[in-house]
Amino acid sequence: MMVLKEAEGLSDQKIFENCRFNMLVRSALGLHNADDALPTESTYYLFRKRIVEYAKEKGENLFETAFTQITKDQCKEFEVSGKRIRMDSKLLGSNIAWLSRYELIHETLRLFFNKIKKSGKLDNETESRLSELLKLEGNKVVYTCSGDEVKSRLQELGVLIYNILPLFSSSTDIHYQTLKRVFVEQYKVEEQKMVIAREKEEISAKSVQSPHDTDCHYRNKDDQKVKGYSINITESCDNDSPLNLIGHVDVKKASASDVDFLTDNIDKAQEVFCDKIKDAHADGAYHSPDNQQYCKDNEINLYLHAIQGAKSRYQFNILENGELSIFDTINNEIAEYKMITGKNNANKWRIKTEKGYRYFTQKDIDGYQLRKQIDETPIETLQMRNNVEATVFQMGYHYPNAKTRYRGEIKHQMWANIRCLWVNFVRILKFVKNPCLKTAFLGLFAIKLLFLEILQGCNELKFKVKSLFINLKSNPFLNRYFQTIRQIPEILNSQ
Repeated sequence: MMVLKEAEGLSDQKIFENCRFNMLVRSALGLHNADDALPTESTYYLFRKRIVEYAKEKGENLFETAFTQITKDQCKEFEVSGKRIRMDSKLLGSNIAWLSRYELIHETLRLFFNKIKKSGKLDNETESRLSELLKLEGNKVVYTCSGDEVKSRLQELGVLIYNILPLFSSSTDIHYQTLKRVFVEQYKVEEQKMVIAREKEEISAKSVQSPHDTDCHYRNKDDQKVKGYSINITESCDNDSPLNLIGHVDVKKASASDVDFLTDNIDKAQEVFCDKIKDAHADGAYHSPDNQQYCKDNEINLYLHAIQGAKSRYQFNILENGELSIFDTINNEIAEYKMITGKNNANKWRIKTEKGYRYFTQKDIDGYQLRKQIDETPIETLQMRNNVEATVFQMGYHYPNAKTRYRGEIKHQMWANIRCLWVNFVRILKFVKNPCLKTAFLGLFAIKLLFLEILQGCNELKFKVKSLFINLKSNPFLNRYFQTIRQIPEILNSQ
């Protein structure tokens, strides 16, 4: 039910309606009789709730585990190699309202105050003042008050929160923990115990963006401002395979850069695909010295479209004698340099320029060599990555405004795995429905079965196999399979 819901982008009400009255949906769920019982709404929501609780307690998302097992079996069944992979990421906003700084503090305090106003721990003056300040919603306060009034209220709320927090220090309530975190992130206490609001520059993008979803972070990527999560997809892109599947999907907070995804996602994808990963395609955002070293250690060719940063005016080349040559592309001359040993015994190369001295490190040389390698890579190889953008589009197809229906990192991971299950299913369906591909797949499967029986001593199948070869050779798609089964006639003749 959950997979069908995300497949069609339905609401909970619609999926239950379809499961009750749509015969196609019921048959897909195995409900072939009119009186077959359907799980109730409470069972449906309790199931999701328990998955979230289990993930928080055990650190394992069961939907991610199920996705890995299912996809691994699919790759084995349809021989999806995975020697070549590609990856890309997408930012998705959480299902929260965009709050200003005052609205965030106001709403967080309001949620906690509603919990403790009848506890008896607050004095009458504090309780009365909080009731007065919080009787309006935060957005209405911002709309009706001037900028100076909002600043004054912001300061007063900080003082009130500072006085309230010690009274409930033993509380484990989620709203208390959120309020405590918001206070630390938005205010600072000076030595004289003066509460002062932090400057905007001091507030991290990893700070709480909404009390209704404390997991999400803020990010501004290419003028795309998101309060939510970053989703990374890793899929196969084998040259000789008509079927490519998503091997792994990862969800992190929006503040995570693409660099943070590469190593872990390759390791997780390797558990799913049949063969060892040899080539990985990604854009320049995945480049870092650590990622390059990881690919080198694991014998993986990392193909990047580009790397971040402007192209340098200097070219670095290693001569036959092992010496470094630095060429200035603007002055069209080889620059004279002096090698210097810096801290930690790291070498630096210094040249003299019009404005003084310029220093180069091994990182600069490696960056140039990488740019040169990208420029020399055939365009056909670089284009292998492009189709992953279509996969990213399909992932968020029902969210054209890049904002989901869910809150929390665990629920977003559940959604991502479910959506990828559906994308893989559609690809497999199209693969087996294609007449040419279907014939090839069934033909290869039949050859395998016959080959196994031949090895068991079934001599009577000799002529059947030869007849099958004659029929299948007319299909050009199967030519590549004959490379692996040419020994069958030799075995038949020997028998």
